[in-house]
This record gives sequence, structure tokens and C-alpha cells, in this order.
Amino acid sequence: MTYYPIFLKVKNRKCLLVGAGEVGVRKLKSILECGPAEISVLDTAAPGLDMLEISHDPRVTFEQRPFRDNDLDDVFMAFACTSNTEVNRRMADLCAEKNILCNIADFPEGSNFIVPSVIRQGDLTLAVSSGGATPAFTKKIRRDLQDIFGPHYAAFITLMGRIRPLVLDLGKETSHNTALFRQLVASPILDELEVGNVDRVKDVLAETLPHELVPRIPELIDDLI
Repeated sequence: MTYYPIFLKVKNRKCLLVGAGEVGVRKLKSILECGPAEISVLDTAAPGLDMLEISHDPRVTFEQRPFRDNDLDDVFMAFACTSNTEVNRRMADLCAEKNILCNIADFPEGSNFIVPSVIRQGDLTLAVSSGGATPAFTKKIRRDLQDIFGPHYAAFITLMGRIRPLVLDLGKETSHNTALFRQLVASPILDELEVGNVDRVKDVLAETLPHELVPRIPELIDDLI
């Protein structure tokens, strides 16, 4: 099966996670990084230490009880991470009926999305998937990529995120702005951030940015390294 790659906005959405074991807690942590409004967590077993720690998050509601069909009411996205095949497949069927995004552990045929291996550096997110064929290999690729994409990538994206609105506010032609952004991306800034050479970053920015923005360079690079 070929999956359509997508980055999904879950901010301020309601999610459901059934099964708070090791797999469920791992998925719960990744969802919380994305700013959901609420995550209901259900498990028939008492919560483990990791779950108890996460349950202090005001967005998380844990209940020690079985899944009920109406738990899916008003849910945007659901995860079934239980060891009970019947429960997992029941959730898959209900999500299909209600057009709810669902991920069913160890049952990709019943899921309408799978969770890739993810590398995050600030606002940079890299997702790797083998279409569910070999999760172990995608984890290896993730480890390899972590050695390449270090914290300097996060710093560079933060810098570009600060520069972009200032450039757009100058009201210049789109072609001018596009050329400027490409010039910044092709510049030595990323390499200089990797070695912590702030002075050289300042020099490159002074040489590249429109003159109106040069006085703002100190605030642009503040706390980058």
C-alpha cells in the first residue's frame, strides 16, 4: 500500500487513546508535542509510572475502564494500542463508520494512517516510513538522519522564521523575496551555526539582507546558539 504523506494539524483537537502500555504512552507523548486540546486515555489496567507522570498534564484525562462506543463522539483522531484484538478491530470499524482518523497498533489494514519514525530539530520535522513493511529499518534510517540533522538546523529555521515576515513587510516584489530567501539558504549561515560562529553569521546577514533590516540583526540572532 502507498500512503499519502501529510503533516496533520491537531492543535486544539480532541483525541482518544485506548491502551496505555509502552506503545500507547510513546504515542501519547508524541501527540502532546503537537498541542491537542484534550486527550482521553483509557485502559483496563492501572496506569504505570510513565502514564501517572503524563496524567498530570491538564490536557490528559485517564480513566481505568474498558472502551465504549460513545468514547469516539466528537473525536478528531483515535489510537488503539491494546493487546485485545477484538477491541482494536471494533475501534477500527467504528472509526471507519464515523470518518475518524485512526491508527490501530499491529493492524495497519484497519488503520487509515500509520505513524512514521520522526526526527525533530525545533520546527524541522523529518518523517520516515516504509509503508508499514519494516518499521525496524525506518528506525535505523531515523538514527542515521539524527547524526546529520543536528541542533544547528533548528537554529537556522528559527532564524529564517524571524527574517521572513520582516522581508515580506518591506513590500518588495515576490521575485526579489524569492531570490533573497534562496540566497540565505545557499549561504554559509548553516555551517557557521554548526560551529557556533555567531560573528560570521552576523557578517553574512549584513552582506545579504536588505539595508533596512541590517540594524535588526542583533535581535534576529538573539538566543540562536
